Amino acid sequence: MVLIAAAVCTKTGKTIVSRQFVEMTKARIEGLLAAFPKLIPTGTQHTFVETDSVRYVYQPLERLYMVLITTRASNILEDLETLRLFARVIPEYCRSLEESEIAENAFSLIFAFDEIVALGYRESINLSQIRTFVEMDSHEEKVYQAVRQTQEREAKNKMWEKAKELQRQKIEAKKMGKPSFGSSSGFGSGGGYTPAPSVGDTANISNDVKPPSYTTTQKPAISRGMKLGGKGKDVESFVDQLKSEGENVITPTPNSISQIGIKAPAIKTDIDDVHLRLEEKLIVRMGRDGGVQQFELAGLITLHIGNEKWGRIRVQLENQDTRGVQLQTHPNVDKELFKLRSQIGLKQPAKPFPLRTDVGVLKWRLQSTEESLVPLLINCWPSEAGDGSCDVNIEYELTHTDLELADVNIVIPLPIGCTPIVGECDGTYNHESRRNQLVWNLPLIDETNKNGSLEFNAPRAIPNDFFPLNVSFTSKSTYAKIKITDVLLVDDDSPVKHSLKPFFIQISMK
Repeated sequence: MVLIAAAVCTKTGKTIVSRQFVEMTKARIEGLLAAFPKLIPTGTQHTFVETDSVRYVYQPLERLYMVLITTRASNILEDLETLRLFARVIPEYCRSLEESEIAENAFSLIFAFDEIVALGYRESINLSQIRTFVEMDSHEEKVYQAVRQTQEREAKNKMWEKAKELQRQKIEAKKMGKPSFGSSSGFGSGGGYTPAPSVGDTANISNDVKPPSYTTTQKPAISRGMKLGGKGKDVESFVDQLKSEGENVITPTPNSISQIGIKAPAIKTDIDDVHLRLEEKLIVRMGRDGGVQQFELAGLITLHIGNEKWGRIRVQLENQDTRGVQLQTHPNVDKELFKLRSQIGLKQPAKPFPLRTDVGVLKWRLQSTEESLVPLLINCWPSEAGDGSCDVNIEYELTHTDLELADVNIVIPLPIGCTPIVGECDGTYNHESRRNQLVWNLPLIDETNKNGSLEFNAPRAIPNDFFPLNVSFTSKSTYAKIKITDVLLVDDDSPVKHSLKPFFIQISMK
């Protein structure tokens, strides 16, 4: 096929976004698009129309049209298949099929269009690959974001220090009988009253110094802002701003020992002085008719020491792997100790692990194309019905019954505007119309329910519309069967109290 241009236009002929793929003048493209709405026949359900020179292949998108302009000699079946891919790209970058939304995301759509067609010819690509190519990671962007987050944290810390300093000065001024800083009100004019030290002297007065007594019965008119234990307006503004940014702020109690105003933000944590984190990720890609195209397993154990007296330790592991997972320790870890006793310790036992930093001590990986290694198999059978719809049967099978898979989500793509009619379903499902997908959710898959199925009917669809499927889930046990059993001191092998973040496995299958 030779694709001249792709465009999104209104039913009145107004072009919102258009991309030209061959050498042709702008006036010629505008003329072809302007003539398109007048050529659409009324009372028919055709999706293409021809002139003496070109062919228009189009698909309605609510109040819009997705239009491809091709030569008359192009293959109409390939044209329709390409049209469906173009139509599925639009909801990926637009939250709604409205003219304003299309115009706002015009550049993203053009980038995606360029991935589908090059020099007028269709590329061998699917929706998942388009999403990956358009959303390429940028190292410079990541560095910029990291620097920006660091600057924001430093600004918050300075803001807190300033807030505490203002509150401290107000409390000390209150103890000495001085009005609040910046306040125009003062003490009453009557009576002989012993003057308090100047503002510059208040920083050198200890907490046990009593405020000066008054020699008359007339009470001084103390401003409300100097109430002991109360919050100043400027401090409240700091606290309110931090709360709006999601910070956890604890308000001091009136009967606190110090009663000096606002405390520093308290962060509750269950991390001990020795903290371990175990993470594992698995990516699997399988063909539509079976066969593993990609199987990549990656795991990492990270150690964090919060107290220097627990720096000289060893981590005891249990490895029950039988699949040939490749293990690799940190260069400073004693490899012989790891091989003989399955312990992670430094080559120089006299030296401690780094303090207050995350250190990766062990990582592993496994790559293969064996289907027997895939923990969960998905079988999708779409078949065309006589009325132009498709009957879809999907089933899963847990092949590794020692795993317990939680929060399993199987995402099935749907044609634009399709509302599936679900017949039978193990678990629950959710039709996300904006994303044009059906999400099949299973809270838990284990040995007791290692099989399940979903059946539904999709109007106006073909079998290719339901691929690729995307499967994701988590598990509390690792695929590689590696466990952390204990943490021991180097000197006497006595156990050390430690915390372990519940390890998980993230799996993406397509």
